[in-house]
Amino acid sequence: MNRLAGVTSPYLLQHADNPVDWWPWQPEAFDEARRRDVPVLLSVGYSACHWCHVMAHESFEDDGTAAYMNEHFVSVKVDREERPDVDAVYMEAVQAATGQGGWPMTVFMTPDGEPFYFGTYFPPEPRPGTPSFRQVLEGVHGAWTSRRDEVGEVAAKITRDLAGRELSTGDAGLPTDETQAMALLRLTRDIDPATGWFRGDTRFPPSMVIEFLLRHHARAGSVAALEMAEGLCGAMARSSLYDQVGGGFHRYVLTPAPGAPLVPHFEKMLYDNALLCRVYAHLWRLTGSAPARRVALETADFMVRELRTPEGGFASALDADSALPDGTGKHAEGAYYVWTPGGLREVLGEEDAEFAMRYFGVTEEGTFEHGSSVLRLPGDAGDAGDTGDAEDAEDAGDTGDARDTGDAGDAGDAGDAGDAGDARDARDAGDAGDAGDAGDAGDAGRVASVRGRLLAAREERPRPGRDDKIVAAWNGLAIAALAEVGGYFDRPDLVERATEAADLLVRLHMDDGARLARTSRDGRAGANAGVLEDYADAAEGFLALASVTGEGAWLDFAGLLLDGVLERFTGSEGQLYDTAQDAERLIRRPQDPTDNAAPAGWTAAAGALLSYAAHTGSRAHRTAAERALGVVRALGPRAPRFMGWGLAVAEALLDGPREVAVVGTPGEAGMRKLHRAALLGAAPGAVVAAGGPDSGEFPLLADRPLVDGKPAAYVCRHFVCAAPVTEVDALREELTPGA
Repeated sequence: MNRLAGVTSPYLLQHADNPVDWWPWQPEAFDEARRRDVPVLLSVGYSACHWCHVMAHESFEDDGTAAYMNEHFVSVKVDREERPDVDAVYMEAVQAATGQGGWPMTVFMTPDGEPFYFGTYFPPEPRPGTPSFRQVLEGVHGAWTSRRDEVGEVAAKITRDLAGRELSTGDAGLPTDETQAMALLRLTRDIDPATGWFRGDTRFPPSMVIEFLLRHHARAGSVAALEMAEGLCGAMARSSLYDQVGGGFHRYVLTPAPGAPLVPHFEKMLYDNALLCRVYAHLWRLTGSAPARRVALETADFMVRELRTPEGGFASALDADSALPDGTGKHAEGAYYVWTPGGLREVLGEEDAEFAMRYFGVTEEGTFEHGSSVLRLPGDAGDAGDTGDAEDAEDAGDTGDARDTGDAGDAGDAGDAGDAGDARDARDAGDAGDAGDAGDAGDAGRVASVRGRLLAAREERPRPGRDDKIVAAWNGLAIAALAEVGGYFDRPDLVERATEAADLLVRLHMDDGARLARTSRDGRAGANAGVLEDYADAAEGFLALASVTGEGAWLDFAGLLLDGVLERFTGSEGQLYDTAQDAERLIRRPQDPTDNAAPAGWTAAAGALLSYAAHTGSRAHRTAAERALGVVRALGPRAPRFMGWGLAVAEALLDGPREVAVVGTPGEAGMRKLHRAALLGAAPGAVVAAGGPDSGEFPLLADRPLVDGKPAAYVCRHFVCAAPVTEVDALREELTPGA
């Protein structure tokens, strides 16, 4: 047992029994390196990382390799999800030096933390173009002992170069219509019209870009933006990126060979599923797409079913690997998710197994490894189209487009008779469970039966490991998604789960000074300070929850976090930093305005600041949001795929955003209808406050009386308001972009 015993990170605990004498990231590790006059070997990964497990098994569990590491290095293990600041600083160095990055990340540095040699995964034996890990260790040790001056010069230069990369966009100005149009044009050039995906063999879900596309269509009426969003959503939902049996999304998919089905990297991350749950809900809100509705609800149910912890928060990830169901104990990537024809026949019987093979693309030879197949929907061979066509017809039980079906009732929204006129509900095929994508009603029932039996059988397999630490930022994203999906589809249980997670963040992660802890586990807050994305995404979740529940306390909590952003994360020219000004000093203060797997803290903060200003009229928060959005004008047209969230926030800025106050007696039918219509408004970034007149819950409700004793809605921009409306149709019109 090494020094990792007793830490809170599940990833570090996976290495606690290694023969490597690991240290956690702490000053004492660097003091030890100085005392012994040896370099520091930094290894960064996370618990759901397949290749992290591979390198651990090949090298860190090997006694000979561990002995060499222990003799010549001080080895430090970091969970990138607990210390995103450490990961960001050294990943920037890796990418600058090698042109690529990834995990596991391997960095050799001086005892002062200055890096001089980098890499990612190193194999146990040399491969063409790649040395073995042992060769790397020996080479670094040799350079340290015989060419120390050269090593020092390299380390100092790299550190100077990193320190000189500070970004400021104080004079860039606000994003404009031209900014947004140029970004869209660049995206159209990156899309592959034959597949609906962005070009490239490795395909990650572009959640933030899709949010921009949906908002741009809503504000500017761009048909191209909507078609691109539908194409991306359809391609993802029909491919093996989406878990066709249990719901939820894997991390990414690969193209193993031209024309071959896409193969997923099977880990499931909370942030991906929270972001995509919201994306599909927003697509449904805009178009009424029945498949989008199904995916949003299935993804929400997956998060609650498989990621919710006993404390009420949401775990970080499910592992890509799990034990094979053959009882050998051997682990393999994707073992929990893939199927063979024989496995289908065992669960379903001959006739339904043949149907399932055709429907999910399972072949006798297999589409994955060892004769197994990944599941995907009809028409997907890595080249799915949009959310219309086959999948809409199948979901509707109709040969036409599900968005044109005439069922006025929405099973999830029964009891709101006034909603029967809502185009979204009318096009929503009427089945909250929406079992499948079959060509007629009979096949839809058959697909539902097949999926249910496969899910039940799969749950008997050894489950993937779960990283059950709570990350504040990712729980903020989940809170926003579950609150909105619950509000849209009359699922109070989802709103309750969002509220419980928000309560956990307040109780356990926030201290009396509204400072956030990055993580918690088993009801115990971790020692690492929250970074900018934690404050921004938690505030985003609180703001969404406030709009859905009508509980102003969540607006107050968002304000406390955003005041912290203004005081501790903001530079003199409006630039934002990923760490607070009083955080641990690294060789560079990390600062990245571009999206990665989740929204950049910089633009997430801009969005939350903008929404809070719309709720409260705070000029300080509005000004901070506008100054932060200068980065979107500077980078959006050039790199829109890495600026999606910033472009989405810019759409809200260009539209206002609109402020909606809904007043009435809480729980009364007319009030419920107006509140739901407000939530379903497509105006980008609109904020909603709902409650009794002069209730004091929200500033937007002040001086908003009922109209002739009826519930009323007030729609404003920059606090200049149109006449109040009392009818749902009139409110929809007020919230229609262009109005």
